[in-house]
Amino acid sequence: MDGVRVGTRLDGNIPDGDPATAWDRRRAEYKLVSPLNARKFTVVVVGTGLAGSGAAAALGELGFKVHAFTYHDSPRRAHSVAAQGGINAARGRKVDGDSLRRFVVDTVKGGDFRAREAEAFRLGQESIRVIDHMNAIGAPFAREYGGMLATRSFGGVQVSRTYYTRGQTGQQLQIAGAQALQRQVHLGNVELHERTEMLDLIVDDGVCRGVVVRDLVSGQVWAQPAHAVILATGGYGSVYFHSTLAMNSNATAVWRAARRGAYLSHASFVQFHPTALPISSHWQSKTILMSESLRNDGRIWVPKKAGDDRAPADIPEDERDYYLERKYPSFGNLSPRDISSRAAKERIDAGHGVGPLHNSVYLDFSDALKEHGRETIAARYGNLFDMYSHATGEDPYEVPMRIAPGAHFTMGGLWSDYDQMTSIPGLFVGGEASWAYHGANRLGANSLLSACVDGWFTLPYSVPNYLSGHLGERLPGADDACVRDAVGRVQTRTSALLDVGGDLAPSHFHRELGEIMYRGVGVERTSEGLRTAIEEIRDLRRRFWRNVRVPGTGAHLNQALERAGRIADFLELAEVMAVDALDRQESCGAHFRSEFQDAGEAKRDDEHWAFASAWEALGDPGATDDLRFTRHAEPLTFTSVPLATRSYR
Repeated sequence: MDGVRVGTRLDGNIPDGDPATAWDRRRAEYKLVSPLNARKFTVVVVGTGLAGSGAAAALGELGFKVHAFTYHDSPRRAHSVAAQGGINAARGRKVDGDSLRRFVVDTVKGGDFRAREAEAFRLGQESIRVIDHMNAIGAPFAREYGGMLATRSFGGVQVSRTYYTRGQTGQQLQIAGAQALQRQVHLGNVELHERTEMLDLIVDDGVCRGVVVRDLVSGQVWAQPAHAVILATGGYGSVYFHSTLAMNSNATAVWRAARRGAYLSHASFVQFHPTALPISSHWQSKTILMSESLRNDGRIWVPKKAGDDRAPADIPEDERDYYLERKYPSFGNLSPRDISSRAAKERIDAGHGVGPLHNSVYLDFSDALKEHGRETIAARYGNLFDMYSHATGEDPYEVPMRIAPGAHFTMGGLWSDYDQMTSIPGLFVGGEASWAYHGANRLGANSLLSACVDGWFTLPYSVPNYLSGHLGERLPGADDACVRDAVGRVQTRTSALLDVGGDLAPSHFHRELGEIMYRGVGVERTSEGLRTAIEEIRDLRRRFWRNVRVPGTGAHLNQALERAGRIADFLELAEVMAVDALDRQESCGAHFRSEFQDAGEAKRDDEHWAFASAWEALGDPGATDDLRFTRHAEPLTFTSVPLATRSYR
């Protein structure tokens, strides 16, 4: 692509040999830190969701001195609570043909062969320990009558491997993880910093040496040096404004790390969840997620006749198009999320959308209610049905739900090697802030799993391995140049935002950015649309730095300042996402370029694009200067799960 510089070939540091045994061999090779030396190391963990709370608690248990940071008023409020449907595991307790091998095939295939094969094996292997561990620390998993943990199915698989706590799985796992973290806080192994936001990295001679944070209540900016830093700050789907993420979810920690030299991989791989609630008003601030687990019993359909405004009960069975069952009979309503979202958009764009704005499809439980009865369906999904009713005023026991694709999960994140260390030595990443495991599309219920695997069972091995080579290393002090420079950058950027003195609130620019992103970098992309989006993003960024209004000062609680800083980061990150989407001249998973398709299905180009793009962003992000990009690449190879055309028919 014009303006993109091709950089270096990246080494993922994956163990040679059979990917099925790579993680066992790597763990056996890791260097250790003795209990007597652990307290000599300081580790910073940013984020207290499932990945962050797990890593902080595990490292605290091992004896390291841990500082955990969250901008929430409590670690249990991290966005992991929002995940509803379940967590996958290859425990194979049901006689339905599941196995570790099948889990890996489903994950690699589900990601359209754009993730590391060896990491899919690690995810499946550790999934067994994750369920046992989370069950042991208090997650109340659903059980069968005889006491065995219950499972259900999720999209992209034909087996039942998803463990769940009704429709509250993320919330219950987060509570368990936060309790484990608070235990370490009580024991004095972890120092917890609430209402504190990371705004920059301390980097000394190319090595990460800590973070700079801002107390969101007092406005104080201060530095926390560390021997290693873990970013577990979630995804960046809220760049689209209307997303299933919480309004405070943001990309600042990840993007500030990228501005210090960390590479951003798979930037444009964004999952649009097929069962979000449709936008009902332009002024709506976000969408609401309805769990994918609903697709176990709900059937998705639209009227066969375009523009049919009859009530759903008045549309006869032979005038309904169960389009997923028609197009993908082997998987039907449990087809993967990217395929399901694209199919829904195609029906809506063709004039078959339903609802007042004709921007949704039906998710209908009438057949399941007839077969199983209201009591059984309520036991499976009651809290989700209640949530839908509260949000829409409609009773899903009586009328079908209305759903539509909504920006949700970002498969992209900071590039990291097999040990989860980024391109900056000493900076690690976990959870959705990382690019690992999911490739171009995430299978449902693999997000909670990947966060738990990272936090509890990967970073507690790989971080000590790194630290073992830094025993006796002095941490930088307040007078060291690297600390002064990092603090100075934060203060300069804060002053710049306060000094603009424009007329428009930060949310005005965020909303406009979301419209650009949905239009140009949404479910379906084109070369022309992406080029237009890039220019529109650049223009919007210039207008932001001329017209944004941030009242008050930085010396106290100032939510307008918080939002302005986060939106300024979104305005830079969005350009990288569009550039990545334009650069990747193929369709794969959630990245669907209309120029590259085969009968409406994504058409990969393994000869030219079987690699992970890792973007380095350079340039002054001010009002007049554009960013410059270098695309580094890590080749992806597949030996255990050979490259194949992805089909769910």
